[in-house]
Amino acid sequence: MPSFPRSSSLNKVLDTDKKTNTMVYLNVYDLTPANNYLYMFGVGIFHSGIEVHGMEYGFGAHEYSTSGVFEVEPRSCPGFIFRRSVLLGSTDMNYSQFRSFIERLSAKYHGDTYHLIAKNCNHFTDEVCQQLTGKPIPAWVNRLARVGSFCNCLLPESLQVSAVRHEPDHLGHSDEEDSESDSASVDSEEEGSKHHLLTPTNGDVNFIKEKPMALQ
Repeated sequence: MPSFPRSSSLNKVLDTDKKTNTMVYLNVYDLTPANNYLYMFGVGIFHSGIEVHGMEYGFGAHEYSTSGVFEVEPRSCPGFIFRRSVLLGSTDMNYSQFRSFIERLSAKYHGDTYHLIAKNCNHFTDEVCQQLTGKPIPAWVNRLARVGSFCNCLLPESLQVSAVRHEPDHLGHSDEEDSESDSASVDSEEEGSKHHLLTPTNGDVNFIKEKPMALQ
């Protein structure tokens, strides 16, 4: 049976979908200069992102019930100080499989559900890591959150009350909604510690558009 050459576009699709063994990294950032001292004792206040298939994925807060999962260039998440990268293992998910996975997971991590103790960026990266490699992230990355409410006493006041806002670009609002949003923003800045909005303030992040999670 004669064989026919494949088109370049078809080759690209097939190359993207074939099984690969892709390295998975955890990129860790400092949220406070105090980490320079805390790090020596195996603790610290960190932001983390998962690097896979050439991009880094993290979870941050905003005021809307839409995805708080975003992607950035690896090791360059704006607003934070990069500390180190940790090799977590590898995954056999190809890019299209991973993209579908992260879009489904985004439905679970809405920006208005972010909480510095109970549901933060490190909880997100831990879940992604376990799904991709079967192992958790290093314990020291999220150790302070694991001590529960006691952690509030250890956090710098600037982190407890900070209300750094970053709105997803894909959200559109009417004038009335904008007015309500402005009012909510003032309330948020006054309450501060309610949601611990710690996401970057510039446009260098791209929020993931979520897919509804399939019913089991």
